[in-house]
Amino acid sequence: MTFFFVKDHKRDHRFFSSEPPKPVEIKRSKAKEAWELAKRKLMLLPQKTLRQEQAFYRALKIKDPAVRIHYSGFSDEHKIEHKFRFFLNKQRTKRIFYLIGEAIVLPFTALTMPLPGPNISFYVLALLMITHWQSFIGVRDILKKEHEFIAAPLLTEWENAVKAHDEAAFPDILGRIETKFGLTGLAKVLWK
Repeated sequence: MTFFFVKDHKRDHRFFSSEPPKPVEIKRSKAKEAWELAKRKLMLLPQKTLRQEQAFYRALKIKDPAVRIHYSGFSDEHKIEHKFRFFLNKQRTKRIFYLIGEAIVLPFTALTMPLPGPNISFYVLALLMITHWQSFIGVRDILKKEHEFIAAPLLTEWENAVKAHDEAAFPDILGRIETKFGLTGLAKVLWK
């Protein structure tokens, strides 16, 4: 599995893996229809968010003591290490606040229980909480591991185009990045 740490078109850092997003795997026998519907709703999250959340969770599956991360190569390895650690700490803090907010809202979704049909609001919120918890644990795990940064010339070309605001070059560069690294839907993650 390959991880990427690169700036998007707004110059915000994005972290994602080479695997496409998949529905959250949860095995529940009770109210299976509602869980499936909630999973489909969760897949409607913006690709930037969904792929980042799942990349953090997928990092838990790495048994190596080091995580290999492709980046543009603009900064030296020492600076990118600091930027990446700051990014991870910021993401960990965001996940804590998300979980606190979702835990506060969760009891209010019980008020929708008298409505006919499955309680989708509860299931979607529960899946969001599970997703944020998994990504929180993943961020914590990535922080504990060593980071091996690999400079990728195509990512440098992408960040140069972003810096120059050359939107005409975006589709070509993103297409070449997708081809080289076997990615799909990269435009939804880094551009629109």
